[in-house]
Amino acid sequence: MPRQNFFRWFAVPALLCVAPVLAAQQSSASCAELSSLLLPNVSIAAEVVAAGEFSAPGAGNNRQYQALPEFCHVTATLTPSSDSDIKMELWLPTRGWNGKYLAVGNGAFTGNVRHAALVLPLSRGYAASSTDTGHLGNTASFGLGHPEKVVDFGWRAVHEMNVTSKRLIAAYYDDELNYSYFTGCSAGGRQAMKEAQRFPDDFDGIVAGAPGADWTGRAAAALRVATHLQATPTAALPAQDRELVYTASVAACDADDGVVDGLIGKPAQCRFDPAVLACGAGSSNSCLRPEQVNTVKMLYSSPLNPATGRPITGLLPGSEMGWTDLGWTESARATGLDQYRYLVYGEADWTIDSFAFETDIVRAEQADNDTLNALDPNLREFFDLGGKLIAYHGWSDPQISPANATQYYQSVVDTLGGRAAIHDSYRLFMAPGMGHCAGGPGPNSFDALSALEAWVERGEAPDSITAEHRSDGEVDRSRPLCPYPEVAVYTGSGSIDEAANFSCQAP
Repeated sequence: MPRQNFFRWFAVPALLCVAPVLAAQQSSASCAELSSLLLPNVSIAAEVVAAGEFSAPGAGNNRQYQALPEFCHVTATLTPSSDSDIKMELWLPTRGWNGKYLAVGNGAFTGNVRHAALVLPLSRGYAASSTDTGHLGNTASFGLGHPEKVVDFGWRAVHEMNVTSKRLIAAYYDDELNYSYFTGCSAGGRQAMKEAQRFPDDFDGIVAGAPGADWTGRAAAALRVATHLQATPTAALPAQDRELVYTASVAACDADDGVVDGLIGKPAQCRFDPAVLACGAGSSNSCLRPEQVNTVKMLYSSPLNPATGRPITGLLPGSEMGWTDLGWTESARATGLDQYRYLVYGEADWTIDSFAFETDIVRAEQADNDTLNALDPNLREFFDLGGKLIAYHGWSDPQISPANATQYYQSVVDTLGGRAAIHDSYRLFMAPGMGHCAGGPGPNSFDALSALEAWVERGEAPDSITAEHRSDGEVDRSRPLCPYPEVAVYTGSGSIDEAANFSCQAP
């Protein structure tokens, strides 16, 4: 019996007082009656939105919503603590429900319901939900003096949204909920991992893209480089120098995976030394000053976290085109600054000039106390309950180090007794040439959710996932993504731009 059926039988007795008027007729009357549903610490409003009539608040362009079918639009406020103010929305198909529920994740410190992310699941027949994680805006200022709001953002909002959504689904539909899923990338990937670790019975299947699981570590890594570059302007890497490093790294490591295709397929094994670009006597513009070479090495490096002993993973060769004048991406720096300003030191005027890596990362770990970080490797309960986890990460990600994903995967392998012990529950797919969640020169478009559905519902484990790259809307390259540590190996015949000519093999 899927875990959601158990939940429904558990939840329904509490709803008996409203069941006669909510008899899951998928009509405007039953939708409106959800507003009177009494749930602890939850206020609800619900109404039917006609096909093509939805308009997102504050959106300048609502064209993406015009093809939506009719749905029951539920908005709710959740107050699990006295300082909580969690907003969520649940979109319920009024007809053609597929019997499934999908929750979507957020990004960075973003506090908003992600309406655009609900379009595809609703169109596919899902009941779908999103939360603002308990605050508005895209900074961590909400956490200043509000520890309960930090907990809401860290993990509680997603869990409470899941609990509330399932109760609403049980009240609205005659049929039982068969499967529930979560999908998110970046901060949403962190939320995904947190769900598997902390609430193993919330979802049957989870997609965790580019998970920012080492939240405090990434913040420290970005500020470590930015602080150095602010103090040493001549060490900065302007755009032309970043392109120089990128071209050289690809030239040095492209062939490591057995095919020359303009992509670094094994960046973790890349032995590119940026010192080869150092300027010599009578040098031209196509070289780096010694302090710039040092900057490249800093961005690649993974210093040990003195608080935990684990590496704080740096960026990898192939990511250079996403670097900035201050090192990591602007979003990585902004998130890192907010982490220390509001959540570590609680000083709105704190600046990165004050940042000291060796001591500040220790303080950050203590302040977080497993609230935002999602690094617990013991996923045994999630796996024992039948949960399936698909993670993915772009090898060229300049915002969250892909080594973070492989490091966490290995920690789960080590904790639970080897790859064979987890391979039927957890698979990580690394995408050569893909940037942060999408983009980049490599194949970067793929359907992880359908792969997850096949795994959860039919037992069809994903031995590969086909990814595509498009130019001007046309597919110009495809490649199988393989379960880590397997890699896609060219068979030796046919186009190197067609997935059919590659197979997944152990390294």
